[in-house]
Amino acid sequence: MSKATEVTSIRRLAGLFNTSRSSATNPAVPTAAAITSSKSIDEVPKFQNLVHRFKKSSKSSKFRNYNRTAYFNTVLRLASAKQFSLIDDILQHQKKYEEISQEGFVIRLMTLYGKAGMYEQAHKLFDEMPELKCQRTVNSFNALLAAYLHSKKFINAGELLEQLPEKLGIEPDLISYNTVIKAYCEMGSMDSALSMVDTLEKKGLEPDIITFNTLLDGFFSRGRIVDGDEIWGLMEKKNVVPDIRTYNSKLRGLVHGNKVLEAVEFFEEMKNKGIEPDIHSYNALITGYCDEGNLEQVKHWYGELKKSYKPDRATYCKVLSFLRKKNEFEMASEICKEAMDRRLISGVTWMDKLVSESRIEEAIQFVESGLSRSALKLRFP
Repeated sequence: MSKATEVTSIRRLAGLFNTSRSSATNPAVPTAAAITSSKSIDEVPKFQNLVHRFKKSSKSSKFRNYNRTAYFNTVLRLASAKQFSLIDDILQHQKKYEEISQEGFVIRLMTLYGKAGMYEQAHKLFDEMPELKCQRTVNSFNALLAAYLHSKKFINAGELLEQLPEKLGIEPDLISYNTVIKAYCEMGSMDSALSMVDTLEKKGLEPDIITFNTLLDGFFSRGRIVDGDEIWGLMEKKNVVPDIRTYNSKLRGLVHGNKVLEAVEFFEEMKNKGIEPDIHSYNALITGYCDEGNLEQVKHWYGELKKSYKPDRATYCKVLSFLRKKNEFEMASEICKEAMDRRLISGVTWMDKLVSESRIEEAIQFVESGLSRSALKLRFP
């Protein structure tokens, strides 16, 4: 393809993305550049308006008690935009309502603070509970631990478990210990995580499937297969039955340790024991063969996955990245169209790849055969 033809084709391609299929009925459809520009205008007033509307809705007891999704989505949206002061504004606003004296309601607010990474505000609310005439129990204490965990303040979670219960007269339960075990695993302090198992047993508690799955994730994800197998053996001695998450932990561990053939054998062993593989099981094997560069096996296991499940976003991203490296453009285009139709990915990265490889006509055919709303998000200079 000549340079002149390539330039013309790129312009044609850009034109496809800047024209909506609905433009015939709505001639004022904005271009991608215009949409991008408009998004950067008046962001703060937009979020302030969101907060205003949320506060107005909060006046309804029905909204406060039965619309938890609205609370979660609003906080998540503000957190993604780093509007933390506005999150504090709407959650502080909830103190004016009678539900603030109910521990379950306070736990919800603490959980939202935690999801936003605002552990200090969650702790402040926990400290204020007596003033709000709200009793503190192990449940709100666990919510506080979870807030520190979600905020990635892992070591602080362990310190809270060590210091607060005796001070407040609260007896930690299995959830408390499981939360701190998770925190230690996340920070890679596996010895500390194991010590928690000893501690909870001394308190008369027994580790459950959550305890063991957390530990197995921690060990296997670091390629410590032998240690993971020892934990597995301990789990069986305590008559705790492995579930699909348990098996997936080991599958991922074997893949992480570059033992893909062993992972396949373990996959078959799992099926023979009556454990039905889920999409994460297949994704683990696909990841292993992608990392090995084995195109034939990636195609095989992708096909096996599709017999039982629809690929998720992780599947699409992994397989598309691999196929691009292998220059398998035809298969990748088909998969990308499917993922776009399901609105799991946009075609930006794939189209960039086609253009960078000077595969302009393929890019045009891709757009013309699979144009969707998500495709309209693509932008070219």
